[in-house]
Amino acid sequence: MLTYILRRLALALSVILATLVSAFLLFFAGPSDPAQAMCPETRCNATRLAAITTSLGLDKPLTVQFYEYFKGLFVGRDFVYAGDTVHCGAPCLGFSFVTRRSVNEELFTRFPNTIVLALMAAVVFVTVGVTLGVIAAVRRGSATDRGLVGSSQVLGSIPYYVLALLVALYPVILWNVLPQYSAFSAGVGPYFMGMLAPALILGLVTSASYVRYTRNSMIETLSMDYIRTARSKGINERTVLYKHGFRAAMSPIATILGLDIAALLTGTLITEQIFGVDGIGRRGLAALKSFDLPVIMGTVLIGAVVVVVMNLVVDIAYSFIDPRVRLS
Repeated sequence: MLTYILRRLALALSVILATLVSAFLLFFAGPSDPAQAMCPETRCNATRLAAITTSLGLDKPLTVQFYEYFKGLFVGRDFVYAGDTVHCGAPCLGFSFVTRRSVNEELFTRFPNTIVLALMAAVVFVTVGVTLGVIAAVRRGSATDRGLVGSSQVLGSIPYYVLALLVALYPVILWNVLPQYSAFSAGVGPYFMGMLAPALILGLVTSASYVRYTRNSMIETLSMDYIRTARSKGINERTVLYKHGFRAAMSPIATILGLDIAALLTGTLITEQIFGVDGIGRRGLAALKSFDLPVIMGTVLIGAVVVVVMNLVVDIAYSFIDPRVRLS
């Protein structure tokens, strides 16, 4: 087990490092000029552009820039803006070209909102999707099965942004059935109630795929020999289904769940933008519009770390979810 975890950690670190190098080369070695993001005018004169380039350290060789960025992730960095030296503590992801604030402050203060939204949505799509998928598998070929599968396919075929816009427009804005998003400073109750609408629509739409995944996995598991053996021994059907069949059927679902949660934690762009949730996805989208490269790169790096960590967690959890799986 320990050897497997260490090997996976080494692989995870190599993936993160490759992502870091690729993102840095893509953003800072490209044909565009990052210093242009700090020019409020349509045209930035050459003198001011040169001063901004020097203050940001963009006139240094690319290898030096990468070394300073990489070093800042562990020991922090000092930045000079308008003659003032500003320290960025580790892990330093840089300073925003537009807001002149630390990327850590820009992203990590918003990350809790994305985490809350992702976890609330995960509770919805796991509860609804897995439950309905098990019911469809147990009643395979019945009208209930066809209705659940057909409904999930219809829901999954509608573009998500259309459903999200409809929910934001009617239940939230026009009918006032669901409250609008409020910052945490407004209170715990209003904050979580404001998260209810985006979490519900995101969770219900995602649950459509979980219905089909769970149904297929349960049907495959229930056709295996050990299930037939358990039934032949006279074991209660409920015990066969939920103790023997359900646990084994959840192995592929755990993989999908880990990847989906990782995707949600890296920023639910459409959901946060439509419902006004001040999360990391919405901030990353704003950085794309303003060409704020440090914020964009910070978002990419955080996303890579989250995806790698969730994959590692899923791999380790496999041996506990399914006793047939053993880590070598």
